[in-house]
Amino acid sequence: MGRNLLIRLGSTMVTLFGVALIVFILVRVVPGNPIAMMLPPGASDADIALLTAHYGLDKPILTQFWVWLGRALQGDFGTSISLRQDVMGLIFGRLPATLELATLALLIAMALGGALAITAARFRGTAVETGIDLANGASLAMPDFLWGLTLILLFGVLVPVFAISGRVSPTLDLPFVTDFYLIESILRLRFDIFLDLMRHMLMPALALALPLAAVIAQLLKTSLKEAMQQDYVMLARTKGFSETRVLLSEALRNAVIPTLTLAGVQFTFLIGGTVIVERLFSYEGLGNLAIDAVINRDLPLIQGIVLVFALLFVVINLLVDLSYALLNPRLRHG
Repeated sequence: MGRNLLIRLGSTMVTLFGVALIVFILVRVVPGNPIAMMLPPGASDADIALLTAHYGLDKPILTQFWVWLGRALQGDFGTSISLRQDVMGLIFGRLPATLELATLALLIAMALGGALAITAARFRGTAVETGIDLANGASLAMPDFLWGLTLILLFGVLVPVFAISGRVSPTLDLPFVTDFYLIESILRLRFDIFLDLMRHMLMPALALALPLAAVIAQLLKTSLKEAMQQDYVMLARTKGFSETRVLLSEALRNAVIPTLTLAGVQFTFLIGGTVIVERLFSYEGLGNLAIDAVINRDLPLIQGIVLVFALLFVVINLLVDLSYALLNPRLRHG
C-alpha cells in the first residue's frame, strides 16, 4: 500500500510537470501578440518591445518556462496581463464558486441516478424499467451545454422561476469572509442568501448533473440486478422480507461501492464541464474566467488556471484510488 502510494505520488508530479510544459509551449506558439492587445492602437514598436521585455516574453521559451516554474513552485503565478491582478488571487477568488457548483451537480446526479436505478431494479422487466432506460438514453444523448440551453428556455424564459445568469443577486449584502457563499450562508443561517444562490445555481447544476445521473443510474441498476441474484439476498427472501426491503437493506449495500467510485472519477469531468456551462449562465466561476483568459490571450492566467485544473484532476483521482483500495482489501494488499 505504501509503495503504491509513493508510485502514485511520483506519477502525479510527472503528470503535473508534463501538463505545465505542454500548456506553456502551446500558448506561446499560437499566433497573436498579447502584448500588442494590451496597448492602445498606434502603439510604437518600442512600446511593444519594452512591455514584452517587462513580462519576460523576449526570452527563449524554455528559459521562460524554467523561470515561470521556479516562481510557480513558490506560489507565484505572476500577474494577469488583461486584468493586472495577481493570478493566484484571481484563481482562488473564483475556485470556490466552481467547486460549489460541481459539488451540487454531483449530489443531484447521485440522488437522481440512485432513485432511478432503485426504481428500475424494483420494477425490473416492466414498463417502468423500459421508461427509465429510455429517459437515461435521452439524457446521455444530450451534452451538458445543450441541457443548459433547454433549461434556460424552459425555466428562464417560458416559466421564469430561476435566474439565468450570475451567481448571486447584486443587491444582496454578503456578510461572508470566504468565497464559499453556499456553505457560509448555511453556517450563518442566512437562508435568504441561500435561496438566492440556489435560484442561480440550480439550472447550471442540473445541466451538469443530468448526463451523469444517467450514467450512475445505468451502472447502479446493473450492480443491483447482479446483487439480487446472490445467495445472501436469496437467504433474505427466505426469511420473508419484502422485495423492497431486500433491495434496500441487502443488495444496495454491496452494489453501491462501484457506483461511488465512478462518481468520484466523474467529479473531475464535472469540473471540466463547468467551463462551458459557467459561460452559458454567466456564472462567476473559474471556468468562465478561463474562457476570458483564452479570449484575451492572458498567458499567465491561462497557465495558472490549467495547472490548477490539472492539480484538481490528479488529486481527486488519487483520492478515489485510495478510497477504492480501502474498500477493497484485495487491492490494498496487492
